[in-house]
Formats: sequence, structure tokens, C-alpha cells
Amino acid sequence: MFNKRFGKDRQAGFTLIELLVVVIIIGLLASLVAPKFFGKLAASKEKTAKAQIELLGEALDSFRLDNGRYPTTEEGLNALRQKPAGLDTWNGPYLPRAVPKDPWGHEYVYKCPGEHGDYDLESYGRDGQPGGEGEDADITNWE
Repeated sequence: MFNKRFGKDRQAGFTLIELLVVVIIIGLLASLVAPKFFGKLAASKEKTAKAQIELLGEALDSFRLDNGRYPTTEEGLNALRQKPAGLDTWNGPYLPRAVPKDPWGHEYVYKCPGEHGDYDLESYGRDGQPGGEGEDADITNWE
């Protein structure tokens, strides 16, 4: 095929160097945008955990109004969905769906009686271990 602009047997398209320049530019832009995006993602997970703890607290308060007590540590948060044995005043379920996991995929830690109030409810954050800083910090119902 003859192309008048480029000469004989020359096909139109991008050269390898042009494609590499575009890929490098996209990589540089991504390196500038990604840290800001992931910073917002971490903050949104923390806000989600705080909101879930607040909603679980409201369900626990409803349980207490009906039964005169909070679920024991052994009964756990599942008592908000399933009637514990021997509890005739249970009027649940107190949650519309199953007890959620925290935004990092870990179970919420529930203790009753709590060390900081009637009950303690917390997420251990990204690492799933007590303590930590940043995304690994604990999120609790008492702070």
C-alpha cells in the first residue's frame, strides 16, 4: 500500500516511543492522585465504623428497654438478631440484617459489662489488634 505522506509501505499509527511517553505520563498522574484517594478511603472506613458502632448502640439500647439488661458477653451482638434462651421479653430482631463486620472485615468486639460503661463496643481497626495508630487505631463507643 502506498501512503503519499509517509512514503511507500509506511502505515499510520503510534510508535513505541509515543506509547511509552503516554504510559509514563499516566503513571505520573496516578502517583499524584492515588495518595489523596487512598487517604480519603481510610477516613471513610473510620467514619463507617463509627456510624456502625452508633447504630449497634441504638439496637443495644432497644434490647435493654425490652429486657431490662444488655446482652451478656456470651450472648454477644447475635442477641440483637436471635432470641437468647430463656429471655421471654425479647421483642427483636433489633437489627434489620445480620450483625455487620467492621469496614476491614473483622468482627466488632463486644463486652458486657464493659470497663468503660454498661458495655464496650469497639473495632480494632485495619490490623484487627488492640491499640495502634492511624488506620490501625481502635474505634470505640466510649470515645
